[in-house]
Amino acid sequence: MEPSAGDEHWMRHALELAERAQEAGEVPVGAVLLLGDHIVAEGWNRPIATHDPTAHAEIVALRAAGPVLENYRLIDTTLYVTLEPCVMCMGAISHARVRRIVYGATDPKRGAAGSALQLADAEFLNHRVEITGGILGEICASQLRSFFKSRR
Repeated sequence: MEPSAGDEHWMRHALELAERAQEAGEVPVGAVLLLGDHIVAEGWNRPIATHDPTAHAEIVALRAAGPVLENYRLIDTTLYVTLEPCVMCMGAISHARVRRIVYGATDPKRGAAGSALQLADAEFLNHRVEITGGILGEICASQLRSFFKSRR
């Protein structure tokens, strides 16, 4: 799908959230969920802090959004995330009925939105998610590379 006018703006916001993860020693991934032009929920990686392997930025944002919208279906929302979602996150995104995903850096080893796997088009899922990838991709990838370089 083609980028929209606000994609870079919201990806920059997701990058700020990724910085929060990095400051806490987590892999720097941030996510922001919108309904129209309004923020519904935000998230950043928290598996280490929460002792929860499912606490990826996307999942944190989805969990926060349900009570705000008073629904587990997040119809007509757009999720901005700095790294291409994994299989777990793509499954949750599909089940939540997120309309669109916009991601920054690709994940050739684990990305499930087109790089290693394309779950958005999987026939066994009854919801199709629109995907736009590579928005500020180099900036997002650079943030991740810097984090891992500092840990070696």
